[in-house]
Amino acid sequence: MPDAKSFLQSLSKINQYNFETHALELFHWQAKYNPVYRTYIEELGVSSQQIHSLSAIPFLPISFFKQHCIKTNEWKAEKVFESSGTTGMQTSKHFVKDLNFYQVHSKKLFEEVFGSTKDMHILALLPSYLERGTSSLVGMVSHLIESTNSPYSGFYLHNYQQLADTLIGLKNNPGKTILFGVTFALLDLAEQFDLDLSYVTLIETGGMKGRREEITRGELYKMLKTRLNFKDIYSEYGMTELLSQAYGKNGSFKAPGSMEIFIREVNDPFSFTTIGKTGGVNVVDLANVHTCAFIETQDLGRKFEDGTFEVLGRFDNSELRGCNLLVS
Repeated sequence: MPDAKSFLQSLSKINQYNFETHALELFHWQAKYNPVYRTYIEELGVSSQQIHSLSAIPFLPISFFKQHCIKTNEWKAEKVFESSGTTGMQTSKHFVKDLNFYQVHSKKLFEEVFGSTKDMHILALLPSYLERGTSSLVGMVSHLIESTNSPYSGFYLHNYQQLADTLIGLKNNPGKTILFGVTFALLDLAEQFDLDLSYVTLIETGGMKGRREEITRGELYKMLKTRLNFKDIYSEYGMTELLSQAYGKNGSFKAPGSMEIFIREVNDPFSFTTIGKTGGVNVVDLANVHTCAFIETQDLGRKFEDGTFEVLGRFDNSELRGCNLLVS
């Protein structure tokens, strides 16, 4: 009989050949023991026992994280991550059973792309997220910062001058310099300083949060490359409701082993699009063992033959999210 522990222990063994088998086993377990997900499936008129392929699994609309406590089985949450939002907006809540698992798992996915954090300098310009204590992004980046040996690693709230001075001082340092930045704060930095940050790896996390007028991703990248001389711009695709993150360079993401992306038809959420066609983003996150691993997001995107994917924006009727990405 599978249980949460066995699913978590098998995460490191997931590959392209056994992903579907593992996902189907997790689905049947969550469909049985997650009351909200089970009720949703039943309301669709679907028998979970008749589902034998990944493409047939119903994805839980992400809005359910605003309206319900999403848990598989009963347990006490060690941490509750909450999405950002404007005043009066209902926010999503992701109940996390094991915070250490989230931190270790996120660090593993980060290091698969960028290398060991041991000799890195990780700086974070995430003012809007840092101002609240329930951000999953801050929880992840905090752990990454703590795992470095650098006295320069840390968060910067609104002290742009100090950040600029630190970045300049790290130019000839042998360690890799990583800068996490929320979009509106990066634009503030670019307008205030004319810096050569060609040696810095930038990870843009999205998010205007009503602070600025929305611009396209192309306009954003052009401004940051022109003003701050970044060679490439990396992005992180993650959200409050997920425990895994995908990273991409110049707008092209690659899902980690614990995650798979499906693109659904815009007008039919139960059908999937052809390769290269724009549609709604569905995410399978096998790290979401204790909650729900199958989520229908409100993001628009498209997937390509090589497995990479792009996130192009959000559905017109969806609420503004803290980590929303800009339309290309």
